[in-house]
Amino acid sequence: MDTPFPEPVEVRHEKAARRLVVTWDDSHVSTYPLDYLRSWCPCAMCQGHSAVSRYLDLAGNELQSLDGIGNYALGLTWQDGHSTGIYSFRLLRGLCPCEDCGGEKR
Repeated sequence: MDTPFPEPVEVRHEKAARRLVVTWDDSHVSTYPLDYLRSWCPCAMCQGHSAVSRYLDLAGNELQSLDGIGNYALGLTWQDGHSTGIYSFRLLRGLCPCEDCGGEKR
C-alpha cells in the first residue's frame, strides 16, 4: 500500500523576509526563498518542453499573490505579472531547501 503524500496544512507568505513557509501534515516545515521558487517555475515558458527541469537563477522577484489550485497545487503570481507556473504540492515538497531534505536544488 502506498503512503499518502504529505499535504500542506498552512501556507504563509512572509513578505518582509521574502519567503514562503509551508507546514505539511507530517509536521515538516519548508521555507522557500522567493527567488528560489521563481527560479524553479514549472511553466512551459520557463522550462520549455524538456523532461528535465532547470534552475533559472532569477533574482528580485516579489510574490504578488498566491492561490490554491484545486486540492493539489499553488498558483503564484509574481510582481512582473508572471502567473503561469502551477506548483504542485509534490513539486513543492521535492524542492524543499532544508538540510533534512538535501538542501537547495540547483
